[in-house]
Amino acid sequence: MTLVEIWLLALALAMDCFAVSIATGIACGRVVWRPMLLMAFCFGFFQAMMPVIGWAVTTGFSHLVEQVDHFIAFGILAFLGGKMIKESFDDADRPSRHDPPRFGRIVVLSIATSIDALAIGVSFACLGYVGVGQMAFPIFAIGLVSFLMSLIGVGIGIVFGQRAAKRLKPEMIGGIILILIGVKILIEHLFFGG
Repeated sequence: MTLVEIWLLALALAMDCFAVSIATGIACGRVVWRPMLLMAFCFGFFQAMMPVIGWAVTTGFSHLVEQVDHFIAFGILAFLGGKMIKESFDDADRPSRHDPPRFGRIVVLSIATSIDALAIGVSFACLGYVGVGQMAFPIFAIGLVSFLMSLIGVGIGIVFGQRAAKRLKPEMIGGIILILIGVKILIEHLFFGG
């Protein structure tokens, strides 16, 4: 993957964190630094670690799917992207004001928002990543972008409230990015032997 693709992948994965952070900011309605920083850290940490887990589980059998790995990577990215785009049209009611999330809820939200990143780890194995060292920069980028987007999302939620959340549609943006990366992988493998 190129540097641009890595940063776009990181941005796409961070969109779930961003959306949940906006909702949390809307619900809290005020700045509370400790839970905000804890949430951003946990989101970044889980987003960064899930690809490693997905890669580790998949590397044992990636040689068995070598001939179709590009279809698998495309399928995973297209599915996740489509799911994110679909979710962007859901008009679920935003929660009313409440206290900042507690640690247990933050961990549950971190796991829930990072399931997509687990699937990206499967894609990394299918794309031929052979060691954690090779994934170090993508993992760093995913964690950093998720951390920053979480902080930005909480801030937007607090400052602009529900109007901003409805206009931004972060899930749609992330979904489109994931699908485009999947299409690029498929085209490279089918037409350029990548």
